[in-house]
Order: sequence, then structure tokens, then C-alpha cells
Amino acid sequence: MLGITLEETRFYREAKEEGIEQGIVQGIVQGREQEGRALILRQLNRRLLNRRVGTLPESITTRIADLSIEQIETLAEELLDFQSIEDLDVWLENLPQGD
Repeated sequence: MLGITLEETRFYREAKEEGIEQGIVQGIVQGREQEGRALILRQLNRRLLNRRVGTLPESITTRIADLSIEQIETLAEELLDFQSIEDLDVWLENLPQGD
């Protein structure tokens, strides 16, 4: 009608830029969560190997993979006080459901 396409409108360009920015932020957050989980697992495995008790059971690894970023940050602080794999198991068991 007016000879312009949707892609040429200011609204479209701004919406596209906003979508790109949101995608970048989401990617950063997801990357941070993955890095946090990987760091926790490395720390736990190293600690267990130093104590010569083996590696983390798959069930615990899976539970850690499901943690939110806030829970990962809390676990990173708490694991410094853990004396055994049982301490980790108890900590995971006591997490509020739905987090």
C-alpha cells in the first residue's frame, strides 16, 4: 500500500533489536548456570578423590544438574563445610521443593 515492507518499519527494527538483546542475556544466564554446575561437580569430585572415596554417584550428579543458579551459589559456599558425601546428600534432601 505505502510501498514499505514490515522489515523496514522502525517498530520492527526496534523489536528485533530488543529480541536480540534478550537472547544474548538469556544465553549469558544459561552459560553461567552451566559453568556453575560444572564447577560444583569438579570441586566435589576433587574433594572426594582427595579423600579416596570415589566419584559422585550419578543420582547426585543429576540432582545437582537440576539446581537453580541461586542454589548452585549456595551449594558452592556450603560444600566447603561438607565432611562427607552424606553431608551433600542431606543438603540436597533439605532443599525446598519447587526451587
